[in-house]
Amino acid sequence: MEPGTVSVSFHDFEQAGWERAAEYYGDAFGSLTAQTIKPLLEAAGVTSGTRVLDVATGPGSVAAAAAALGASPVGIDFSPQMVALAREQHPSLVFEEGDAESLEFADARFDAVTINFGVLHLARPDTALSEAHRVLVPGGRCAFTVWANPQISVGFGIVLSAIERFGRLDVPLPEGPPFFRFSDADESSRSMRAIGFSDVRIEQLPLVWRLASAGALFDAFANGAVRTAALLRAQTEDALVEIHTAIVEEAGAYRHDEAIELPMAAVLTSGTKP
Repeated sequence: MEPGTVSVSFHDFEQAGWERAAEYYGDAFGSLTAQTIKPLLEAAGVTSGTRVLDVATGPGSVAAAAAALGASPVGIDFSPQMVALAREQHPSLVFEEGDAESLEFADARFDAVTINFGVLHLARPDTALSEAHRVLVPGGRCAFTVWANPQISVGFGIVLSAIERFGRLDVPLPEGPPFFRFSDADESSRSMRAIGFSDVRIEQLPLVWRLASAGALFDAFANGAVRTAALLRAQTEDALVEIHTAIVEEAGAYRHDEAIELPMAAVLTSGTKP
């Protein structure tokens, strides 16, 4: 399916999913996604005085880190629950409900746009990146992160492999963009250049996901994700038991001392509005 032709129902599916997952996301993925914040802000050129739009802000961690640098951030998210959480955790910052695919900001309003793993959850990511381009000043930069493919991001690999072996991946979910589309550097570069960005840079960020137990990997995806959580909920009860067992066994092989340490990786893409 070509970019721009996905069903609107995918947007509603993701939005509803984040309403459910908001309270669990920080515990499930927060320590992992926080590892990309510094390089994300650097790639977007965020320094003191920079006007930053943080798209899909979630609990507001990127916006808070930008403010700590002296920047002036605004965070938006399509999940009212996430916006409420961000406001609660960072009461001095500005967070608004907003649609990444139709930003309610004037042209050339911001010096930088950041999207930390949010592109994965949009029905029309190319439209969102075009909107980021529109609200940037000339010379402003947009930077976004996605997960690397599951061969490199071991946590994803373990979970998806277990579902494939003991359950089924072809469950009836709203059709959306391929989850690992922007894990491909060539695809990311092509998309950014087609939108009009120049000086496109792509790098892989090595990460380590530290979990208290092997079972915490299953819990993270079951409670703090959207697409994978829906995949898990769609399995039979017997298949789910086998999937859980397989995930615990495979994650257990990565135990170091008292924690599970899973190799993960993110792909960071950035570009400049000429």
